[in-house]
Amino acid sequence: MKGYAHIYPRAHINTDEIIPARYLNTDDEAELAMHAMEDLDPEFVRKVKPGDFIVAGDDFGCGSSREHAIWALRGAGIKAVLANTFARIFFRNAVNNGFLAIECKGIADRVSDGDELEIQLKEGVIRNRTRNEEVAFTPIADFALGIREAGGLLEYIKERR
Repeated sequence: MKGYAHIYPRAHINTDEIIPARYLNTDDEAELAMHAMEDLDPEFVRKVKPGDFIVAGDDFGCGSSREHAIWALRGAGIKAVLANTFARIFFRNAVNNGFLAIECKGIADRVSDGDELEIQLKEGVIRNRTRNEEVAFTPIADFALGIREAGGLLEYIKERR
């Protein structure tokens, strides 16, 4: 996977900043995407392109356990969030929805806004093509990749019945 980084290094970016509660009256990803990150970065939806990545600090996705945060990011074209750490509920929602949440200690200090990244999921490597550097992360578990490939946990379960 290749894309460009959108950096939000602050710790504790919560689900209300990812998708404000005032937009939770829909589950339509395209509609949610129009408001993704708007209270944190009003230009986000104009900057992001399909396949891009969010790079964040500690505890990304803390707060309420809304799946809407995943849907908004995915609808906006974000391919994965790379963070130092994730809130556990956000991480589980990401796996269940077939969305990549890649935990990589120190990533927010190793990438700049606009850097081109290439991610090798099975190898556990993030290549910063702009800086010509590599950062290792724990490879994504096969079951999580299977859920992603199936389109989410429910589809994964249906395939295995």
